[in-house]
Amino acid sequence: MADPDVTQPAAPPTRAGFVALIGATNAGKSTLINRLVGSKVAIVSHKVQTTRSTIRGIVMAGQTQIVFVDTPGIFQPKRRLDRAMVDTAWGGARDSDIVALLVDAAAGIDEGVRNTIRRLADIRLPKVLVLNKIDAIARDRLLGLAAEANALGTFDATFMLSALNGDGVDDFVTYLETRLPEGPWLYPEDEISDVPLRQLAAEITREKVFERLHQELPYQTTVETDEWREQKDGSARVQQTIFVERDSQKKIVIGAGGATIKAISMASRKEIAALAEVPVHLFLFVKVRENWADDPERYRVMGIDFPKD
Repeated sequence: MADPDVTQPAAPPTRAGFVALIGATNAGKSTLINRLVGSKVAIVSHKVQTTRSTIRGIVMAGQTQIVFVDTPGIFQPKRRLDRAMVDTAWGGARDSDIVALLVDAAAGIDEGVRNTIRRLADIRLPKVLVLNKIDAIARDRLLGLAAEANALGTFDATFMLSALNGDGVDDFVTYLETRLPEGPWLYPEDEISDVPLRQLAAEITREKVFERLHQELPYQTTVETDEWREQKDGSARVQQTIFVERDSQKKIVIGAGGATIKAISMASRKEIAALAEVPVHLFLFVKVRENWADDPERYRVMGIDFPKD
């Protein structure tokens, strides 16, 4: 029994805050956020520009709740949707407590990374440099990249890690644990993302479309969950629509004899069921919606602002 006259050490304060992950497309932001959270909350593809909206993954580290913000990749926009994605990325950075610039170490520091570092100078927040994919580069070159990036901009710390295998990730989290503001947690302790389950399910199906049709249909698709209904037996009936811009694209998604959409459905259903932790009955439909990338309503559903011309 504790001596009532002995002063007990004060419990460490709770902390919470937002850490924005920004960087070029395919720098590994989505892979890292999934690694940090320990579950899939962001889609991953070898194709660039797959993340379209801001996705938050929640990590508990001691008494600190770290909300990682996975932003769309920063690139030179050409279309309206491109501009919306890049604007969303910079908005996520400005609204955070700490900005983490993720650089693909294997690709090196190109002009796009240099431009991003220059623009970061206008954001008056703590910034850290994260060199990712260290398993694919020699150490001496890695040190050279770190020196080059730090000469271009001001970073409070530099981390070298592999989002793919987890090397160096714990050091990154430990650093953030004591540098976020003191205050109450922003989400329930057991929550891993603030993205609604039906939106995550749509993202999973979109990932499967990318995986299956990355050459034939790279960016002309979006997916929406139309219905998520719990059944009496504890399973869920999920209905989704895959939107394309032309009838020829619809035929590609369906495939000969429906083989392609069947394969997409099977792969997606398995991951959605694992995420929801209930059996899932998935029904996919394909619809043509011309110029959906110019429809403000589609942007609202995706959670990004519609850019004006």
